[in-house]
Amino acid sequence: MIIIDRSIPRLKELDLQFGARATTLYATTEAIERSVLAADLVIGAVLVPGAAAPKLVTREMVRGMRPGSVLVDIAIDQGGCFETSRPTSHSQPTYVEEGVVHYCVTNMPGAVPRTSTYALTNATLPFVIALADKGWRRAMMDDPHLREGLNIHDRQVTHPAVAQVFGMHHAAAVQVLADAGGLAGGA
Repeated sequence: MIIIDRSIPRLKELDLQFGARATTLYATTEAIERSVLAADLVIGAVLVPGAAAPKLVTREMVRGMRPGSVLVDIAIDQGGCFETSRPTSHSQPTYVEEGVVHYCVTNMPGAVPRTSTYALTNATLPFVIALADKGWRRAMMDDPHLREGLNIHDRQVTHPAVAQVFGMHHAAAVQVLADAGGLAGGA
């Protein structure tokens, strides 16, 4: 198994977690191309908050893969990270392009609604409890992860990626919240 990422700290964590069972590589065009061409299965899981997923695997790379290889594009809900990706459905999940099987189902968790609901609830419940206990402004001021979810407040864009997509200026969420609520300081 090869894992490619841009985050050095995350790659180090994965090295510790998987040891010799996985190889980690820093995301360069060369590393991606070399790995894709040697793979039987490539799972693309790219997320750029507030923006479309970058096309990291080109049509030329796909063309160079062995026939019958498989691409799974988890980033399809953000436009996909393979040039050859196009949205599919649970009822017709795959298609073949350049001799490679593509699985690009939108809303993949919808295939297992009960399990995905439990997973989402477990991930979000601590935020809901903080919002209920502290109120939305104090909860966001206290928790940088919750604050990262704020995109716009009082007509001010607070998320850099959203501002960039729309060509707008953004203001730091912590400052906008402090100014609006009279709260001093940061998180």
